[in-house]
Amino acid sequence: MITAAQMRAARALLGIDQRQLAELSGVSLPTIQRMEASEGNVRGVVDTLTKVVEAFDRAGIELIGDNAMSRDGGRGVRLKSAKA
Repeated sequence: MITAAQMRAARALLGIDQRQLAELSGVSLPTIQRMEASEGNVRGVVDTLTKVVEAFDRAGIELIGDNAMSRDGGRGVRLKSAKA
């Protein structure tokens, strides 16, 4: 799974805009815009989500899920869960 916030953060780390992500992933710009405008987890066609995740992976971005450790180490960002 990938969240809209992860997509925006990943693009920021790469210094690319939505159009460039669309080109890297082979997904249309309007689809990228819809994905990033969603709340929480991005929903959509599995093939489309896979293309975006794979494009980030090729570009050097590791998407880290809740309570997951980074597989390769290195720098990154993670949103802490809110304290109750």
